[in-house]
Amino acid sequence: MIKVTLPDGSEREYADGASPLDVAESISKSLAKKALAAKVDGEMWDLVRPLESDANVAIITDRDPEGLELIRHDAAHVLAQAVQELYPDAQVTIGPVIDDGFYYDFAREEPFSSDDFEKIEKKMAEIIDADYPIIREVWDKDEAIETFKKIGEDYKAQIIDDIIPPGEAITVYKQGDWFDLCRGPHLPSTGKLPKAFKLMKLAGAYWRGDSKNEMLQRMYGTAWANEKDLKAHLHRLEEAEKRDHRKLATQLDLFHLDGLAAAGSVFWHPKGYQIWRQIEAYMRRRLDIEGYEEIKTPQLMDSVQWEKSGHWGKYRENMFIVPDFIPEGDEGVEISVPEDAKLMALKPMNCPAHVEVFKQGQKSYRDLPLRLAEFGCCHRNEPHGALHGIMRVRQFTQDDAHIFCREDQIVEESIKFCRLLESVYRDFGFEDIAVKLSTRPDVRAGSDEVWDRAEKGLADAVEAAGLPCEIMPGEGAFYGPKLEFQLTDAIGRVWQCGTLQLDYVLPERLGAEYTASDGSKQRPVMLHRAILGSLERFIGILIEEFSGAFPMWLSPVQVVVAAITDAANDYAEEAAAALRKAGLRVETDLRNEKINYKVREHSLQKVPVIAVVGGREAEERTLALRRLGSNGQQIISLDEAAALLSQEGLAPDLKA
Repeated sequence: MIKVTLPDGSEREYADGASPLDVAESISKSLAKKALAAKVDGEMWDLVRPLESDANVAIITDRDPEGLELIRHDAAHVLAQAVQELYPDAQVTIGPVIDDGFYYDFAREEPFSSDDFEKIEKKMAEIIDADYPIIREVWDKDEAIETFKKIGEDYKAQIIDDIIPPGEAITVYKQGDWFDLCRGPHLPSTGKLPKAFKLMKLAGAYWRGDSKNEMLQRMYGTAWANEKDLKAHLHRLEEAEKRDHRKLATQLDLFHLDGLAAAGSVFWHPKGYQIWRQIEAYMRRRLDIEGYEEIKTPQLMDSVQWEKSGHWGKYRENMFIVPDFIPEGDEGVEISVPEDAKLMALKPMNCPAHVEVFKQGQKSYRDLPLRLAEFGCCHRNEPHGALHGIMRVRQFTQDDAHIFCREDQIVEESIKFCRLLESVYRDFGFEDIAVKLSTRPDVRAGSDEVWDRAEKGLADAVEAAGLPCEIMPGEGAFYGPKLEFQLTDAIGRVWQCGTLQLDYVLPERLGAEYTASDGSKQRPVMLHRAILGSLERFIGILIEEFSGAFPMWLSPVQVVVAAITDAANDYAEEAAAALRKAGLRVETDLRNEKINYKVREHSLQKVPVIAVVGGREAEERTLALRRLGSNGQQIISLDEAAALLSQEGLAPDLKA
């Protein structure tokens, strides 16, 4: 008999050879119907694969994350089978699960087209309807290589030959006459795969990611547990396309990117930089109130500093290295760098520079906590293919700060930070905040006692701030645990922005110390923290969150005063001046165009308020206010409008 322990701690006995499906059926018929696979002693297991010994068993359904991943894995296999049945000349290579779906790389001389998708999807549905049992088989390595070569699957044979050690068996999964090399697990049959999938796009991909190898054709798809989830996902994609920050930036004249002039760096236009200025000013006010001291540190630092901090060994390939020498020679002559030239690097992060500021002058325990903040411009040598609008760039600015404190101040400082972060996110319209606590990795610096205190301190902080926290075992940095703060936007996407990392290592490496109350020299604890993260990325998130229709305090232009006739132009200028004096960002539109055209144009530019003025408004010194998204208008005196709109245009922290 085999003893099975269930997730609730209960135990049951089954005959030798029993499978997880037998376990599910013994619990309930409905569970057996929903079951997709199982976890056996923490390892994913085919539902019909016999248990080999006593084990802890958990049944996996489509409500579990592992179940959805399994659905996508099987969808990739069904895609590959469908493609090969329709196009026998196509070889299969690899087909992994990715975020929200899967892909499969095919080797085929004739290119696929998105026009083929409908036919392939139809064939996939036929394979599902056929309800082929998915059978796991164990093959000898040499037998597997020979079999795949015989059917013309040279890529599969190469994978087996390269990654499977000699003498080791491999697993193959069959569905009907089709089979594929795979570790598994899989669904019991193709009929278990929901018809909630869609092929999305095609792309090129080099075999094994090496540009020296053959170019393959990558087919992307998405798969979900049911049709409702699929439709919701496609709706999110449609919304995301409408909200794409790159398109909106062009439409609203916010910024541009030029891969030839400055790859991965942003050219901010006046309107886009106005948004930046408002955010930076807001954050500076919040930090001033919280007792942060703003500093500015060098862009270039000597490699010796990066070696001391440990970044030279860990991040050098992502750093822009600059030789410290003055080129000599005539114009047009190729410059050669002397072998003995010192090396410097554009900073990829601000932490070592902040330690250098801390070290200047004697520090006492009474000086702590010391909160040093910087809108620090950093550079990271990201691959060209990884760059994405302003969401992932090479030059970026962080709302960075480092808190140097005593150990007994960790919890209090962490709580203060969490409360500040929560308040800032709320001011930007984000209410849904998820927190993840990454704990000690296997390879780490510091004693278990120190890690115990650090992890408890961060856990206590988020609990005191009322923020639910998910534990991520083993995901911490080597020097200490960290909190990651995630936002959910208007269409359900999750963005990781804020971080709080606890560091005992960098102060030690760079020699930071303070005088304790007993006169001894002690190392401070260093809290690395950011709320927005990269300003570029956060602005990109805001553009997509609001579809370019920013709240009034962030809008580059808050009011446009539009004249109906030339006779109202002087009053329009006078009204604009009064509104500017009240602190608003105002433009005038005095063009010889119909007012409906002007209103429509400025609405497309997402201007929050259009103040229309004609002969009557000039005579009565009023404004006809039209708000974005509303068809009505409000007639109000100029003085009242200035008072009302100036309050509406204030940042959240400045409102009464």
